[in-house]
Amino acid sequence: MFESVDSPYLVPFDGSFRVADSPTAPARLTEKKKAKNALRKRIKRMRGLQDMLYAQNEWSVLLIFQAMDAAGKDGTIKAVMSGINPAGCQVHSFKKPSENELDHDFLWRTSIRLPERGRIGIFNRSYYEEVLVVRVHPEILHAQRLPFLPEDDAIWDDRLESIADHELHLARNGTVVLKFWLNVSRDEQKSRFLARIEEPEKNWKFHAADVAERVHWDDYMHAYEEALNATSRSWAPWYAIPADDKPYMRATVADIIDRSLESLGLAYPTVSAEERAELVAWGESLERGDRDGRG
Repeated sequence: MFESVDSPYLVPFDGSFRVADSPTAPARLTEKKKAKNALRKRIKRMRGLQDMLYAQNEWSVLLIFQAMDAAGKDGTIKAVMSGINPAGCQVHSFKKPSENELDHDFLWRTSIRLPERGRIGIFNRSYYEEVLVVRVHPEILHAQRLPFLPEDDAIWDDRLESIADHELHLARNGTVVLKFWLNVSRDEQKSRFLARIEEPEKNWKFHAADVAERVHWDDYMHAYEEALNATSRSWAPWYAIPADDKPYMRATVADIIDRSLESLGLAYPTVSAEERAELVAWGESLERGDRDGRG
């Protein structure tokens, strides 16, 4: 079973993670050009590893991105996965559940979009929304038509337990689960919202509802802290990535994915001596056919 790779941003497995102690920016300023070069190198390595992942067809990889609005989920996914063969990737964004999705349990809509063996699946938001936005806005539960609700806040503990069990099941069956919380500061989020208002080419990104959610910032931070502590495990780790510096954030995410893929010991499938002899025979047959005008 997959074991997490180390990183200064790895969320501990003992429940000791505190949002207040988690940095939103790197300890030292990183030169933009240097971060971009590091990202390019990682993407180049990931390209080869993904090719072997696809050919080997044993492991699957699930990348989960969660964050406050304007933290850079879309841009990070685009930048980090830009050099990967699209035939081996599946990207899904999860927003407000449809009526059909509400007719199933909260894990159903993501379960049917899990990556196949040999592929990398990317969830832009995920089942974690059910213990984040729904926890902050519990009135959403009424639309889910649940036959009963546990008393007090027990429903969040129940859902977090279901998520942890779900991810352990995935890990036992060969899915590498890597989860990234892009940790943006409240001040940086404000700056990015203002940029969306002031720069015409970014106007389409602005949504008034995103700004309204800032009132609930502390509630979201509490929800994230609870979720990360309850579900960061060696087989399905959370990484709390500083998101105020976008180039650094992207290079850091790529580094973790690259090293995680490398840890799997991926290799191209090999053939037996008999199979190799058969391939040679087919090659000779093709050569003869071309010479005889029958190829």
